[in-house]
Amino acid sequence: MSSPRPRPFVQVDVFTDTTLRGNPLAVVVDGSGLDEACMQAFARWTNLSETTFLLPPTGVQADYRVRIFTPGGELPFAGHPTLGSCQAWLAHGGVPQQADEVVQECGVGLVRIRRDPLRPARLAFAAPALRRSGPADAAVREQVCRALRLAPDEVLRVQWVDNGPGWVAAWLKDAATVRALRPDWVAMSGLNVGVAGRWPAGAAVDLEVRAFVPGLGVPEDPVTGSLNAGLALWLIDEGLMPERYVAGQGHALGRDGRVQVQRIDGVTWIGGDVAPCIGGQVLL
Repeated sequence: MSSPRPRPFVQVDVFTDTTLRGNPLAVVVDGSGLDEACMQAFARWTNLSETTFLLPPTGVQADYRVRIFTPGGELPFAGHPTLGSCQAWLAHGGVPQQADEVVQECGVGLVRIRRDPLRPARLAFAAPALRRSGPADAAVREQVCRALRLAPDEVLRVQWVDNGPGWVAAWLKDAATVRALRPDWVAMSGLNVGVAGRWPAGAAVDLEVRAFVPGLGVPEDPVTGSLNAGLALWLIDEGLMPERYVAGQGHALGRDGRVQVQRIDGVTWIGGDVAPCIGGQVLL
């Protein structure tokens, strides 16, 4: 890597229209020339759930390429980094090849992102196909119950919903049970666990979600696009949730994230607002 130089840098708050209420993301807008070791070191230093680096695409179909790092390693895909990176790319002069859609290149391939014509700060990505799906086996289910400190009959279903980060999801009887969880991090070793439960009709949101990823240096993620994408594919297909709903996430961490889920013509879109927080330069 060459000597450090100033690079455009932003921090944005994703899945909220009010700063400090969503999931923060650090974006190095020009990651050209940085090696993997430097990217990982900077992600550890920011100590956010994810830090991204924007790069030129390797193929003609994509508008830009992104690499996504947690404090503990690189991810092939993640949801709030997808929306936040796209907003940063657009804000720094990025012009997509298609007027109504941006195409991001990342570790899982090409991800489509659409812009809300009425709300420029709101973006939505097309949920990528699951790499692993279906019910978890008895051993994984038992580990999930222990990790959540719940009796087996309190966990209604345990399902793989992995679109890159390795998600296994637990469906609980209601949203209040989700909020009350106090996980056992030692028992969770080796698993990235997502948890969801419905709110009764008339609540501010339809679904409560929590995401636990201690193996990546993030015990609980504030608001998680990749998990919500995997959950949506599962829950809508199984008839557990309608084709359009709003998920809330982050209450345990003092956040108030909102994830907009909608299935249109067979495509499941995961959307949210992106609020700018910090802008400037970083020496890397």
